[in-house]
Amino acid sequence: MAQLVVRELENDVKARLQRRARQHGRSMEDEVRNILRQAVATERRVVRKLGSRIAERFREHGLTSDLPELSGQAARPAAFDAPPPPSRRDS
Repeated sequence: MAQLVVRELENDVKARLQRRARQHGRSMEDEVRNILRQAVATERRVVRKLGSRIAERFREHGLTSDLPELSGQAARPAAFDAPPPPSRRDS
């Protein structure tokens, strides 16, 4: 098994680690191992892309097909059915 030496750890961080270890009934070394295991365990999670998360959220509201990919296209204003309001020059 590997060993890790942490230098220049602030005294207050060490004190909080000791307090946390006592609260969990572990040695400080075991507490640090547990913290490190939890920290790297989150790396294994697969982060779903935004479009997939949006589709899942709105599926119950009738969104059942994939949305078209729009990357690389120029932005354009939204088109609404109502005619645009008259400009001040038209009044």
